[in-house]
Amino acid sequence: MKIIFAGSPSPSAKILKRLHSEGVDIPLVITQPDKKSKRGLLKNSSEVCIEAQSLGIEVVKPDDLKSINFINKVNAIKADFIVVSAYGKILPKWLLEHPKNSCINIHFSLLPKYRGASPIQSAILNGDKKTGISFMKMNEEMDEGDIAKVISIKIEDGEDKQSLEEKLSTLAANNLFDVLSLIKDKKLEYTKQDNEQASYCKKVIKEDGQINFTDSSKQIIAKFYAYKEWPGSYFLFNNKVIKVHGMVENMDTFDCPPGSFIKINKGGITFKTGDTSIVITYLQFPNKNIISSRDAFNAYQDFFIK
Repeated sequence: MKIIFAGSPSPSAKILKRLHSEGVDIPLVITQPDKKSKRGLLKNSSEVCIEAQSLGIEVVKPDDLKSINFINKVNAIKADFIVVSAYGKILPKWLLEHPKNSCINIHFSLLPKYRGASPIQSAILNGDKKTGISFMKMNEEMDEGDIAKVISIKIEDGEDKQSLEEKLSTLAANNLFDVLSLIKDKKLEYTKQDNEQASYCKKVIKEDGQINFTDSSKQIIAKFYAYKEWPGSYFLFNNKVIKVHGMVENMDTFDCPPGSFIKINKGGITFKTGDTSIVITYLQFPNKNIISSRDAFNAYQDFFIK
C-alpha cells in the first residue's frame, strides 16, 4: 500500500508514525509551510514535518497546491490513497482525484455532526456524552464526503481538549491501516452523510477565551475545558488580563451582577456568574508564573479587594 500523507499538528504526527510502523510505503508527506516563532526570529516546522524527517520521509511544504513543481512531484507517485489529518488547507480537485482509490480524511467528530474546524471543542462546549472519529472520502465540499467508517468513544466528566484529542488521535492511529486495507480490498462500502442532520463549528479565535460572566457557571467551565490548550481562559480585572488555569463551580448564589468579585481566600477567588458562581483555583498574572489561589491570597489580596 502506497500513501501520500497530508497533515500538520501533533495528533497527525502520531497517526503518521503509526502508519509507518505498519509497514506502509509513504514516499511523500505534505504539510504546512514553516511558521515564524512568536519573536519572529526563527521559523518552526510543523509536528508532522519533524516526525516525517525523523522517519526519513520526503517532506514538501507548498504555499500553492496548484504550482507546477508541486503537481509534478505528486504526479510522479502512483499512490493508492492520500490520507489527510488536520492538514489545514483545502485540497484542489486535481489532488482529490490523484490517488488510485481515494483521498481519506480523518475527522474528529461523528459526522455529519460538527463539520468544520473545531469539532473537539464543540463537543465539550455542548456537553456531549460521546464523540469519535470519521474516516471520510473527501470531495470538494467541507466535510461532506461519503463515510467509510465511524468509531465512537465516551466523553468523560472533566475531559478537556488536550485529553480528548489524545484519545481520538490514538483511536485513529490504531484503526487507520485496517480501514484503508478494507477499502483497498473493496470490503468496506461508503455511506452518504445525511445533510439534514449536519451541524457546523467555527474556527476558534483568541477572543473566545475571554470569560463571559453572564454565562452560566457550567457554560464557563465547559469553555475552560474546551479552550484549555488554546486560547485558554482569561478575564479582565483592574485593567489586567488574568489567565485562569483552574476553576470549579460554586453552587452559592449572590445578589449582585454577573462578573462581580465576591471574595478571596486560600481556597480560591469567587466571582458571580449568570446563575451561581465560580471559584478560580489557579491563575496567572501578566508575565508571571502560574500560582495557586493560596499564593494569590498571600500576595495579591489587596489587588482584588481594593
